[in-house]
Amino acid sequence: MKFSKKLLTSALAVLTAVSITACSGNTDKKDSKQANQKDLILATTTSTQDSGLLDYLLPEFTKDTGIKVKTIAVGTGKAIKMGEEGEADVLLVHDTKSENKFVKDGNSKERHDVMYNDFVIVGPKEDPLKLKDIKGENKTEDALKKIKENQATFISRADDSGTNKKELKLWEALNVDPEGAWYVESGAGMGDVLKMASEKQAYTLTDRGTYLSMKDKLNLDVVVENDKDLKNQYGVMCVNPDKFKSVNNKEAEEFEEWILSPKVQKEIEGFKKEEYGQSLFTPNAK
Repeated sequence: MKFSKKLLTSALAVLTAVSITACSGNTDKKDSKQANQKDLILATTTSTQDSGLLDYLLPEFTKDTGIKVKTIAVGTGKAIKMGEEGEADVLLVHDTKSENKFVKDGNSKERHDVMYNDFVIVGPKEDPLKLKDIKGENKTEDALKKIKENQATFISRADDSGTNKKELKLWEALNVDPEGAWYVESGAGMGDVLKMASEKQAYTLTDRGTYLSMKDKLNLDVVVENDKDLKNQYGVMCVNPDKFKSVNNKEAEEFEEWILSPKVQKEIEGFKKEEYGQSLFTPNAK
């Protein structure tokens, strides 16, 4: 059978049109999916940022889910305030008492344990107050007493963060209202406070993870550690979509499910473990 040149040209035109339409349909579907995908706003504490954990985890979350994350790293108090005002979709913070109140007040339906590390007191490597020599069950309290009695410079975050809340509870247990030239209220994040303490050869309370991640750049040693009062628990909470209609609840729930999954819990446990000889964070999702 012979085909005219005109007929062949017409057939090719039809095939081209069908191909373009099919490709266009696939593109439209892809574009539509991307258009419906909302970025996630994560309000968290500076320690998850300064330790490098979020830089390690979040690209994997985006790779697994396609969801981009906008991280706002502030103190726990400010992160919770953002949640209370519907300005974040999900929180990753570390003050269990405040978190439980957040849920009780209807700002989230539930909280989940994610991981923990511990707080330590760091100070000059020469340890002029001999805080490393303090033994017993109350060594944190005894160390803070020595710092106050000797008017040794102490840098407080003073930013309503989980670390700051913990520090104030420790002073409160001593019936001490810290004030004076020796007590410096910085209003800064953990990384900046550690730099200040190093420069001033002062003491401060820090989470172990951030300290270890910055240790090589600091002239500071851990002088008090492994105390019963120094556990540092982190929790995750989705902001309640029934209370705040504007939150991206679907994306928030995907993040919550993802960070609590066995795969990611294992990644948290291995984060910088080889580099520092210990895990910066210990996963404990139930």
